[in-house]
Amino acid sequence: MRKYSLQIGIVGVAFFIWVLFLIGSPRTFLRRDIYAAFMSSTPYFALMAIPLTLVIIAGEIDLSFPSIMAFGMTAFDVVFLTTHSVWLGFLACLAAGVLAGWLNGIIVVKIGVPSLVATIGTQFFWRGVVMVVTNGQGLGLTPVRETFLYPLLVGRIGGFFPAQFLWTIAFALVVWFFLNRHRFGAHVYLTGDNLESARLMGVNVHRTKILTFAAVGFAAAFAGFVVSEDVLFFWPTLGEGYMLNTLASVYLGGTSVFGGTGTVFGTFVASFIIGAINAGIVAAGLTGFWTNVIYGLIVVTSVSLQTVVSRRMR
Repeated sequence: MRKYSLQIGIVGVAFFIWVLFLIGSPRTFLRRDIYAAFMSSTPYFALMAIPLTLVIIAGEIDLSFPSIMAFGMTAFDVVFLTTHSVWLGFLACLAAGVLAGWLNGIIVVKIGVPSLVATIGTQFFWRGVVMVVTNGQGLGLTPVRETFLYPLLVGRIGGFFPAQFLWTIAFALVVWFFLNRHRFGAHVYLTGDNLESARLMGVNVHRTKILTFAAVGFAAAFAGFVVSEDVLFFWPTLGEGYMLNTLASVYLGGTSVFGGTGTVFGTFVASFIIGAINAGIVAAGLTGFWTNVIYGLIVVTSVSLQTVVSRRMR
């Protein structure tokens, strides 16, 4: 039971928040429409929060993922306009995301630039590339609706469940498997817990970190495609509103800012807590500006609690 105390605690928090919203706005939270709404929108950042958990467990941070969302879609834009193939554009989008994430890893582990500085820099770099290539102009994606990709990624399963919600569950299960049932996951935890000890045990810490950054790049590009496909439009500022809620999901889910600790399950549940909070704010009649206040408080409070606990354990 103690082994799963963190997961139980996060589920408890989720249930408590749901009860509060149910009491405060029963008309909204007793209707299934509200659940369909946040199951549709929450995957946009949950998809990125899940692999970002690996990066932070490994003792690093990645703040470039919002720009990688747009960079991946810029690659789609270029390939689609050249070939008129949605599928080739989709593959180019994912490849661009992996490339951007891989370059983040190279800059951090091979050159030795601190990940905070490196990914702030690449965040501006990729956003600049997007603006230069697109000239700040968006792209309508109506042709995507005519392909199998549309119902596959953003359709409604059984007329209710958004496909992106099911993709997020599948993605979480795959990452959970690699983190908990594969040697790679043990390497991620060892790298974040004690870098020198991991090296002495034969862990290729450079490769481990690069793979985690590449995973974030892949997820960011995929999330960017799903967001754009859902609204059938790509805008060059895509991703700018996803920084805080993604970080809040990771830290609320129990991932330590110091590395070495965290779970995919915690991040997954926390993502939907964040989604529910967003829906609750709207249901309460408050402006959307309150969401940033809440997300900021969650990040600061979670990290502060982790700092206090870490000091007491020393």
